[in-house]
Amino acid sequence: MTRLAHLFSATAALLVLGSAVARAEDAGKQPTAVIELFTSQGCSSCPPADALFVELAKQPDLIALTLPVTYWDYLGWKDTLGKDSFAKRQKFYAKARGDGQVYTPQAVVNGVAHVVGSDKAEIERAAKPAPGTGFVVKLSLKEEAGGLSVALEPLGEPLERKAGVWAVATTRMVSVPITRGENQGKTVAYANVVRGLTRIGDWDGKAATLSAALAATQAPESDSYVVIVQVEQPGKYGMMPGAILGAARSPR
Repeated sequence: MTRLAHLFSATAALLVLGSAVARAEDAGKQPTAVIELFTSQGCSSCPPADALFVELAKQPDLIALTLPVTYWDYLGWKDTLGKDSFAKRQKFYAKARGDGQVYTPQAVVNGVAHVVGSDKAEIERAAKPAPGTGFVVKLSLKEEAGGLSVALEPLGEPLERKAGVWAVATTRMVSVPITRGENQGKTVAYANVVRGLTRIGDWDGKAATLSAALAATQAPESDSYVVIVQVEQPGKYGMMPGAILGAARSPR
């Protein structure tokens, strides 16, 4: 092997090693925000937001989730990914905030703020925690023998508040050709499409470890999941989702 070939081989090895290290660092990086996109295949304003979330989903400090709703199905195209439960979740967010604003595309950041789902600058502004704010619990996930272990560690003093711990089953990427309605003729890609949410425990604000069956993280067509810790508040029609206190991606 020539000296040039040796140099090329060594350089290639370093690049591969660097790429592997970068992936490992990204996988272990704690996210700073969870952004939920309420979208619809029947909404002509939604494709730019869907495309933006494909890009946001690549950022290791953000967990970008897509929750397709069903209330635009009457426009001539039934959303193939939509769930009534997502529309309900969006409405409950609006009730909890007190502003009643429900629209598509709508991005809800950390369960409390909402912005237009295609406005990258506003989403990034809302997702950037101010000093002294942000997530208050660190999550560490471990899969073993068909089970999931969730370690919860307060970032600071233990909190005097309770929250639910949820497994959110997702599909990393879905591409849908739309043949009717306002987006007729378009093929739209969606990132981290939510397939289901399962409550796997409660958090009392102190250091704790929860265990759940790995099946709780799965749903039809899902290939990944995230775990979130979210405050709840009572409402006229049941418990409503509130602030998200922490989150973690699937370890695989």
